[in-house]
Formats: sequence, C-alpha cells, structure tokens
Amino acid sequence: MVEKRCLVQREGVYRWFSELNSAQRVEFLCGLLDLCVPIELRFLGCSLEDLARKDYHSLRDAEIKANNAADLATLTNITDEVVRSKLLIALALLNSDNREAAGVLFRTLTHIDSIINNYGLQLNDGQTGDQFLLLFTMASNHPAFSFHQKQVLRQELTQIQSIVNTTCNNANLTTTNTVTVTTFTTSTTFSSCTDFHCCHKVG
Repeated sequence: MVEKRCLVQREGVYRWFSELNSAQRVEFLCGLLDLCVPIELRFLGCSLEDLARKDYHSLRDAEIKANNAADLATLTNITDEVVRSKLLIALALLNSDNREAAGVLFRTLTHIDSIINNYGLQLNDGQTGDQFLLLFTMASNHPAFSFHQKQVLRQELTQIQSIVNTTCNNANLTTTNTVTVTTFTTSTTFSSCTDFHCCHKVG
C-alpha cells in the first residue's frame, strides 16, 4: 500500500514538473541537486555525461562559439529576440570553468536596467518575459559565474520576476505559470544549430 502511494506521488511530481516552464525547471532541478550528497552527484554527473554525449557532434560548433569570449562579445543587443536565443544556447553550452566567457555574458546581462528604462523593452510580452526569466535563472545558477556575479544576477532575476508578476496581476492572471515559455529544441533539431539559433516557442 505504501509502495502504491509512493508511486502515485511520484507520478504526480512528474506530471507537475512536465507542466513547468523552462526557467522553473532549471530552478527546481538546481535546488534538487543542492540537496544531493557527493556520491549521488557523481552518479548523476555520469548519467548526464552519457546523455549529453549523444548530441556532442551536433552541438560541437555551437559549443565552441559558446565558449569563445570574442564571439560572445558580439551578442550585446538583448532587445533582439535572436540575440536572446543565442545567449540562451551559450549559457546552456558554457563550460563550468570558463570565467572569461562568463565575464562577457555578465557584462551583457547586467545592462538590463538601462535597456528596460531607455529602450522601453516590454516584459509583458509573454515570450520576451519568459526568455529573460530563463536567461537570468540559468546565469544565476551557472557555475562559471563567481559568487558575486550570481548575487547580482539573482537580484536582476528578482526584478524581472516582479515586473512579469505585476503585469500578470494587472491582466487578472494568477501566476506566470500560464505563460508559454521559450525552450530549447530537441536533440533531433540541434543538427542545424551551429550558430546558436536553437530556440523555438512551444505551445
């Protein structure tokens, strides 16, 4: 009876997780990893390495660009949806010890205040708001960034979340969970992603 109840609870968690948007998934999984003991993390690392190996060749060119500070330095106009998509892929493929590339991304992402105020970037557009939420969730949890950088990025994330929530409340929406999020493509479509342009909107 206990086993059956545990199975039902597990299925409920799976169902709940499948309904989250990408930013919420990343945040939740990072929280779970923080709860794991070292030996569990080593096992999970092996499992992830095996899964990631399947896409190694199709992502190789994109990974090189994602870890090249000079290439990342050209991705500064985050008012452009295409640039934001490239930044998402860069964060996904950035090596955990690449401090130089992380510094370039940090300088780009921390201009969010001036961009919102000076260019009137609208975060009430569902896709735009969700892209920014995912960007800053990934960056604030990425090991390539220093502790101080993560703190700053987390503050920016809180500000963006507040703007999105305020917009949703004004539109009589209860939470941001009802907004469709920009997510990564599946591995089957990654073969054409050598120029970072690997995000699409899913319904």
